[in-house]
Amino acid sequence: MIIMAKVVLPLPDGFDEIEAFTIIDVLRRAGIEVFIAGAPSKFVTSMHGVKTQADGMFDEIDLNRYDALILPGGAGYMNLVNSSIMINAISDFSKKGKILGAICGAPMAFVKAGILQGKRATIAPGLEKNLDMPRGEKVVVDGNIITSQGPGTAMEFSLKIVELLLGKPKALQMKQHLLA
Repeated sequence: MIIMAKVVLPLPDGFDEIEAFTIIDVLRRAGIEVFIAGAPSKFVTSMHGVKTQADGMFDEIDLNRYDALILPGGAGYMNLVNSSIMINAISDFSKKGKILGAICGAPMAFVKAGILQGKRATIAPGLEKNLDMPRGEKVVVDGNIITSQGPGTAMEFSLKIVELLLGKPKALQMKQHLLA
């Protein structure tokens, strides 16, 4: 399989399993390389106790190698928001015009990085007051930024990432393949 794009997905303690694993699975099925980066440990535990070993550590990788930075949500999203390394990476990806994605509460890291000012976005219900231009759709794209609401929107979010990275035909092919 030819790898056409590379994504880094930071995985903090307290991540949501549906969001993280759906994103990883759909992107890999589409031929996108996904590097699962532990943040701050290589061994992380989900919000429902699933223990996972990441491919490596977020603070040890060369982010220049990646086309997109995608943040899963879950109860641990504040671990991403409170990480200066993560906020700096988000700012860097934004300045370079690379794809940035976040689901559930994780768009709060984008808020903290200041990249959602004047941008349309969505977030987990109850957090909308933190957005400049909140939208009620399940998935919202504004330029290079894609946001989504939560576990039930993970498939649609993942397919939109495929579309942004590989084009609409590949996303439609994946949608048919996955019966989505």
